[in-house]
Amino acid sequence: MASTGDALSREVLHNGSLSLEEQKQFTEALEELKQWKTKVEKADQEKSRLLLEKLDSEETKRKAQKETLDLMELQKKRMDASQKMKEGLEDKILDLEKHNRALEDQLKEYEKILENKKAEYASLQKKFKINADIPVKKVVFTGVEKKESRENCQNTECMFTITQRPLIPLKGGQALITFEEEEVAGKILKQAKCPVTIENKRMDVKPSCVSLEPTVKFEVHLNVSKRKIQFSNAPPVLPEERMRDRLEASFSKPSQGGGEVEEVVYNKDTGTGQIVFLNTGVAENLALKKKYNVDASREVVISIYPYFEYQLKKFQTFCGVSKRTVLLSGIEDIQEEEDQQDLLEIHFQKPSSHGGEVENIKYLSRGKNAEAIFTEDTTEPET
Repeated sequence: MASTGDALSREVLHNGSLSLEEQKQFTEALEELKQWKTKVEKADQEKSRLLLEKLDSEETKRKAQKETLDLMELQKKRMDASQKMKEGLEDKILDLEKHNRALEDQLKEYEKILENKKAEYASLQKKFKINADIPVKKVVFTGVEKKESRENCQNTECMFTITQRPLIPLKGGQALITFEEEEVAGKILKQAKCPVTIENKRMDVKPSCVSLEPTVKFEVHLNVSKRKIQFSNAPPVLPEERMRDRLEASFSKPSQGGGEVEEVVYNKDTGTGQIVFLNTGVAENLALKKKYNVDASREVVISIYPYFEYQLKKFQTFCGVSKRTVLLSGIEDIQEEEDQQDLLEIHFQKPSSHGGEVENIKYLSRGKNAEAIFTEDTTEPET
């Protein structure tokens, strides 16, 4: 296009048909045309560049949109997986909570059973509690025992008779009265009410028989070994055979009070066992020490006890009614406890009140509680 304009300009100027002024204007117009052509060319180039940039931006936009869609799809998949995992965990949590509630209910049930068992145990322990004071006996020297007879006596044997004394609760406003004769108690029990007058005040006292709870009586035959002791708290710090050897070696040391060992019994699971000595006397002296040092891979302090065996024999149960004792109820407090007890004893000793000789009486004023103890009646009936 530029070459066409130049040719046109040369042709017009060559013809000489234009004046100088017109030639000047024509030249200026041609220059302006050139400028506009240049601007148009630049505009075309800018347009091409913008079109290319637009194409590049659209490609970038498409890639960005694709990446965005891919990321959204990935996020959705992850959200779905997270939701499934969450639901699975919630289900597991619900199952665990349900299991925990079941365990808590079971624990409460077992605790209730345990409380009932403890109450039952306490009741039985209270019911069958045995308190026996072993009397102190005087001993005297009677002579020297021959060696042969001493060696034959390997054990110490003894026997105890255990008798449970029955108890009954005694409440305030009640009295227990024991007559010397059963006949007198029988007469009192035949009355529905016993009129009693104290300080010109009359009251009706209700008599009732005394029924005793079941009690027991038995013999304990105890056999204490003079050659054997038992021990505990002996952990298996060595293999079983080596531990047994170390026990034998330790209990054979005279410096620690030991002696020649005949047999060792050891249980590695419980850490307990027995030591049998060849001669008597060693076990008795060691049992008094209660503790003994055993040289194993390290020093072990074990507990030692006498070895004994026992048997329960002649086990008997008793229950019934005290034939000479009467329970009096509905007594009002008129005087002090001891004074009123004396007045009640006097009243029930009178033949006019169908009474007789009183062996024992105990009255409790109102607001008090006690337990009455009964012992075996060894009184021989008259013939």
